Amino acid sequence: MLHSGPRVLLCKMGVMIPTAQLARLAHPPSRPPTPRRRMPEGPELHLASQFVNEACRNLVFGGCVEKSAVSRNPEVPFESSAYRISASARGKELRLTLSPLPGAQPPQEPLALIFRFGMSGSFQVAPSDALPPHAHLRFHTAPPGPQLTLCFVDIRRFGRWDLGGEWHPGRGPCVLLEYEKFRENVLRNLADKIFDRPICEALLDQRFFNGIGNYLRAEILYRLRIPPFEKARTVLEALQQHRPSPELTLSQKVRAKLQNPDLLELCHSVPKEVVQLGGKGYGPESGEEDFAAFRAWLRCYGVPGMSSLRDRQGRTIWFQGSPGPLAPKGGKSRKKKPKKTQAGLVDGVEDPPPPRKAPPRTRKAQRDHPQQTAALEPEGTSLQRDPGAPPALEKRKRRKRPASSGCPRRRKAKADSPPLAREGTSAS
Repeated sequence: MLHSGPRVLLCKMGVMIPTAQLARLAHPPSRPPTPRRRMPEGPELHLASQFVNEACRNLVFGGCVEKSAVSRNPEVPFESSAYRISASARGKELRLTLSPLPGAQPPQEPLALIFRFGMSGSFQVAPSDALPPHAHLRFHTAPPGPQLTLCFVDIRRFGRWDLGGEWHPGRGPCVLLEYEKFRENVLRNLADKIFDRPICEALLDQRFFNGIGNYLRAEILYRLRIPPFEKARTVLEALQQHRPSPELTLSQKVRAKLQNPDLLELCHSVPKEVVQLGGKGYGPESGEEDFAAFRAWLRCYGVPGMSSLRDRQGRTIWFQGSPGPLAPKGGKSRKKKPKKTQAGLVDGVEDPPPPRKAPPRTRKAQRDHPQQTAALEPEGTSLQRDPGAPPALEKRKRRKRPASSGCPRRRKAKADSPPLAREGTSAS
């Protein structure tokens, strides 16, 4: 929907795009944009919890919790005349807590929900009479005053919520908030079969790396120059032997960690960098300026000049240099190129050219209709032949052999076949 005036805005999927950005979309820069983060990872869930706490700090909610008719997630059996909402995050999960105020009716115990965002989940606060599309769970504020709604928005509907508020038991400690437990959990379980796999695949296992996703693993491995398809156990066993010298003071140990962090330390510090980028999180005003800061922060993921391969789960890993000894057989490392030379590239992998449908040519067809066969050959094949080679018809003339009856047998030409040269029809 376009509006005239000095501040022209485009409303698409509930997002208002300023005029300056429309100009950039119409005339994109020469540098190809980096791929957006399709699946929220630990930092995004942490930012989402910060957004909910900030946006709902002074809001009082009331009434029932509404669920959209198309969502397959469970109904939320909660109703209160006055309650507050708070949030916390752990890895790739977010807990939303609904807490009734004293004297609220009907009497109700606090209720907690666990959210997993899937590919496109987020929280937004919007006026109740102008909800964003795909708002599948809605919490309305209580009167008086303009009514607002906290919405869980999920365009692709891969996100889920569960009642009860218990973190998923199969997920390990959070890389952001439980670093010591996270590190101990990894090093104590190096016998697990997941560590027989490449390190890039092990980093996505949420039993041990809760909060690490596709862009984080690329950035972590790139900083340490670790080939993504190096065996995970080989990389991590070295950390078991590493112990700082007892003679170092605490400040010296901290300085050593900052100057030479290992892989597990980067699993903690790199997500913190994303959180510290700030921005508006998942608020309705979140726009290109927030993503610009993230794009400038990236060193490897989707950056031009970096190579990419698909792992066994089909996820693209970005890296520089050798892929490592466990790289998929037959996989070809591809570098991201400038936009003008990368037509056909999708997520770092070039689409194979469409198969060329050549007309079927059996030996009999070539023998019976040499001129028709030559006419059907792809353009340019004559350049690949030896220019001194005799034509096909002359070859056939020299390869005459007597028929079994002692007389040449004339072949019948098909109706749609071109007339054949006389010397080419006297021999089979």
